[in-house]
Amino acid sequence: MTSRSDDIEVPSVEHAENGSAAPRPPTGRAQAGRDAVARPTLWSERADMAESAVVSRHLRALWALPGTELGVVGWPATRRERVFGAWHYWWQAHLIECATDAANRAPTPVRRRRIAALARSHRIRNITGWTNRYYDDMAWLAIALERAERTQGADVRSALAALEKQLHDGWQPQVGGGLPWRVGSDYFNAPANGPAAIALLRLGRVQRAEEMADWLDATLRDPETGLILDGIHLPSGEIERPVFTYCQGVALGLEAELAVQTGDPKHTERVHRLLAAIEEHMTTDGVVAGGGGGDGGLFNGILARYLALVAVMLPGEDPEQVADRRAAAAIVTASATAAWGNRLQVEGEPLFGHDWSKPAQLPGGSAGAGYFTSGGSVTSSKVPGRDLSVQLSGWLLMEAAYQVSAAGL
Repeated sequence: MTSRSDDIEVPSVEHAENGSAAPRPPTGRAQAGRDAVARPTLWSERADMAESAVVSRHLRALWALPGTELGVVGWPATRRERVFGAWHYWWQAHLIECATDAANRAPTPVRRRRIAALARSHRIRNITGWTNRYYDDMAWLAIALERAERTQGADVRSALAALEKQLHDGWQPQVGGGLPWRVGSDYFNAPANGPAAIALLRLGRVQRAEEMADWLDATLRDPETGLILDGIHLPSGEIERPVFTYCQGVALGLEAELAVQTGDPKHTERVHRLLAAIEEHMTTDGVVAGGGGGDGGLFNGILARYLALVAVMLPGEDPEQVADRRAAAAIVTASATAAWGNRLQVEGEPLFGHDWSKPAQLPGGSAGAGYFTSGGSVTSSKVPGRDLSVQLSGWLLMEAAYQVSAAGL
């Protein structure tokens, strides 16, 4: 049912065809040098604009408490969303990650304060502290807070201790390993085990992270496509076969970081194999294909984040590793160029679409908001671009494009 008071009138909306083209290829050494300098600046400016759009449309104080800031999950927002009756734990974790991206790219006191406010607000809104019953949620938050602490000095040590204990102790060797997606569940999936392994690796639990990487590769890699499947029921062994972009992303990132930490060539080989599968099955003309709203609004952005990590971090100077770094960077850049070219400009700020290869759509109001399913996932809004998840993916993608361009890729 449409609430007239929740609708908005947007005076200035246009498809942003100007500036949608990728930088022209260099025509000589001088042009190549100028482009090498210009591209990071270009993507930094676009990341700034993506950040500004999320801040202006989605961020507000939690329950009018001073020193708080949290992401409203829809724009335009319903009354329930505005008062954080719906807030979506794991979306907020990615908001912290994006805020950390921005602070690392261009540090300012405002950005550092925002990270602290978002972390504090997350704990307050979660009511019971830092943890919950969902291992995937806790893994995403652990990744975000560890990085905020390591790169921006955020005071989150107690949070990380609580999250690390849950993620480490949730491993279940009695059924052959794996972390369930939720406490008490028989379903063990890539969206829990991938980010949990990344978090534990960054927290110094290298052996457990290796165990989890080996488990993912042995249990959920599809021998036909090379992609990572969603999950498995244990001990029955029934596999759920959908493939999602974020499952590929976390597996890529985990293997690339393990390659750095351990030097074991099996990890670079797994990156090579999975990257080829992603190029074949999950891109069209070099752009990450498809996309959705609700929880799915974050899936492609997560893949872009870890493609950028592969591009910047994958070790090795053999032709295969050099080619893999370039291929990962190329997908990020092509996707970011497409997403930027297909954005809407709403009152001077970008609004990204859920499918980066298609023009974004303007939400007409708060009608058709997403909702929780009985299984605990969040559905898409009627216009997916209304969802904070979709806009975070766009911001995340712009930050990823900056990272690969700043690395000269």
